[in-house]
Amino acid sequence: MGKSRSSVQIQYADQIHIRKRNKLYYRFAHWPIWIFVFYLLPGQLTFALFSRGVDRRMAIWLAAVLFCTGIAGLRGRLPGVEHSPYIIRFTEDRPNPLYRRVCYTAAWGDLISYAALNMVGVADAIISGRWHMAQIYHYGYYPIVAVVWISGALGKLPRVKPSTLGEGEERRAFYGTIWAVTIGQVVLLVLWKGLSLTHSTDKVKLVAFAATVVFLGYLAMRGRLPRTRRIVTRELNEGTQTVSEVSTD
Repeated sequence: MGKSRSSVQIQYADQIHIRKRNKLYYRFAHWPIWIFVFYLLPGQLTFALFSRGVDRRMAIWLAAVLFCTGIAGLRGRLPGVEHSPYIIRFTEDRPNPLYRRVCYTAAWGDLISYAALNMVGVADAIISGRWHMAQIYHYGYYPIVAVVWISGALGKLPRVKPSTLGEGEERRAFYGTIWAVTIGQVVLLVLWKGLSLTHSTDKVKLVAFAATVVFLGYLAMRGRLPRTRRIVTRELNEGTQTVSEVSTD
C-alpha cells in the first residue's frame, strides 16, 4: 500500500492475475449481461415493457436475443464469455476485435440513452405538470442512440476504440458509468412505482436520481468502486504524483 498527494486509487498492471482460460462459470456469469444489453436495444418497446409488462413482441425479441447471444457466447464472441481473456495486459496495444466494439457500443447506447431520457422525462413532468414519458421515448430514443452508435462505429467511445492501448483507463469510465446509471435507474424506478405522481414527489425523484448518478460517478472517478481503479505501469507511476493508494486485488 502506498500513498501520494492525490486520492485516486490505482492498481499496478503487473499485480493483476491473468487467467490463461476463462472458467465455465465465469463465462456463464457474463452471458446475462449481454442478454440484458441487447434486450434493451429497442427502447420504445422496452418502455412499454416497464410500463405495461411483457407482451408478445418483447417475448419474441427476448427469444431472438437469447439465441443470438448464445451462439456468440459459444463461439467466444462476447466480452467475458471468450474461451480465454482477450485483454492480457491493460497497457498493451492490440487491435480491438469487432465483437468487442459492437457489444460495448450497444452497452453505451443503453446507458446514455436511458439515463438521458429518464432525466428529461422527470424534468418535463416537473415543468409541465404532466408525464410525457411515452412520447419522450417515442421521439427521443433513436436520435440519441443513433449518435452513440455512430460514435461507436467511429471508435470514439471507451472500450470501442480500434486499439486496446487505453483499456486500463477506459474500463474505469465504462464500469463507473454502469455503477452510476444502473443504480440511479433502480432508485428512480423504485420511487416511480412507490410514490404518487405529484409535483413534490416528482422533484424528489429527479433529485434522488441525479444525486445518485453524480455521487457514484464521483466515487468511480476516485477509483472507489469495483473495477474503477486506475491501472498503471510502475514506470508511469514513478514519474507522477497523481495517485494515493495501491491495491493488489
